[in-house]
Amino acid sequence: MRSACTARAFHPARVVRAGLAAAILVMAAPAVAAPQRVVSINLCTDEMAMLIAAPGQLVSVSNLAADPVVSAMAEEARGYRLNSGLAEEVFLMKPDLVLAGSYTTRDTVNLLQRLGIAVAEFAPETGLADVRDNLERMGALLGQEARAEQIVADMDARLAALAAKPASNKTAALYFSNGYTSGADTLAGDIVAKAGLENIGPGAGVDGLGRLPLERLIMAAPDVIIGGDGGYEAPALADAVFAHPAFVRAAAAADYVPLASSYTICGGPFNVDAVERLEDIGND
Repeated sequence: MRSACTARAFHPARVVRAGLAAAILVMAAPAVAAPQRVVSINLCTDEMAMLIAAPGQLVSVSNLAADPVVSAMAEEARGYRLNSGLAEEVFLMKPDLVLAGSYTTRDTVNLLQRLGIAVAEFAPETGLADVRDNLERMGALLGQEARAEQIVADMDARLAALAAKPASNKTAALYFSNGYTSGADTLAGDIVAKAGLENIGPGAGVDGLGRLPLERLIMAAPDVIIGGDGGYEAPALADAVFAHPAFVRAAAAADYVPLASSYTICGGPFNVDAVERLEDIGND
């Protein structure tokens, strides 16, 4: 038999009153204010923030954001103050939130955190599902959930329309500057898969990002070659492979798609632009 003390402790009325009190406290708690001075020091967070931030909310983006060789939003980036990712430089901007990549500018991130500045780090995307998650997270961080949800919904609708089409199952090779390719578990690889193409990277022993020897590319004879000039000014050894006679012949024998790496480095609606372009080529 329970004691009177135990009975009082578990009395239903007491439980209800405690629950109501907790609910009132939660309702009375002030909402967390959206950051007003946001600085991004990573190309991929640059692009997401430019897509989602409210006017005036984003103070600065990295200088890579204005480089058309790697940035899909270089034109938009020119409207922002550019930074070099240095801690002193960022600190003087007095940000209330800094956006960074999880594998870059470690010294800057560590120092800013020690100075009490909030830093949100984003891991690189390994597929379009990660892009979706990162866009939604960015929307929550900036207090712009509705804007992020709209961008994601638009991307989902476009991808669903592509998924409804029959896959061509043509073989494809991603081939970028310095002979790099992307295999499985990469954003570029997922873009190829969403376009209904079979990436030769995994079969060539490239699981993530790695080099594909020109000889392996020639022997695989893919139906589609995706890549092209990296946009560097001559002379650029990184792009020398594209002038090699063997590559020129292989590209002429395949459906060749010049696709700037800026469409596959970071996540955003431009990834779907790339999928649509590749899907069109695959079904020609």
